[in-house]
Amino acid sequence: MNNNYFICKKCGKKVNLNAIGTKHRNHCPYCLWSVHVDGKIYGDRKPICHGLMEPIGLAFKNEGIDKYGKKRQGEIMINHKCQICGKESKNRIAGDDNPEEILRICSENDKVEIKEQLLGEKRI
Repeated sequence: MNNNYFICKKCGKKVNLNAIGTKHRNHCPYCLWSVHVDGKIYGDRKPICHGLMEPIGLAFKNEGIDKYGKKRQGEIMINHKCQICGKESKNRIAGDDNPEEILRICSENDKVEIKEQLLGEKRI
């Protein structure tokens, strides 16, 4: 890994570290796999095992009700699970993440909301 990019250990593609919506980029925008590079604190880059981390699902960060009583839709987070040690972590999606891959890993119940957020598709 250099200061501008890394090569994905799962799909082999070159990944730009300076994409929109990223501060500590460690997942591939093409296949969404990651590498276990953080220790106890997100972004500390104190690796535990360097295992590949599989994208296993999605979560919404900060869902709830806003101060006006309206439903607040949080940003989409990718749930990853390390294939070596089993640790799970969440990472924000980035502006260049593949929407088809994001939809592939989400549950059927969440697909409508995620499509709306990712692709601007409105419910009818």
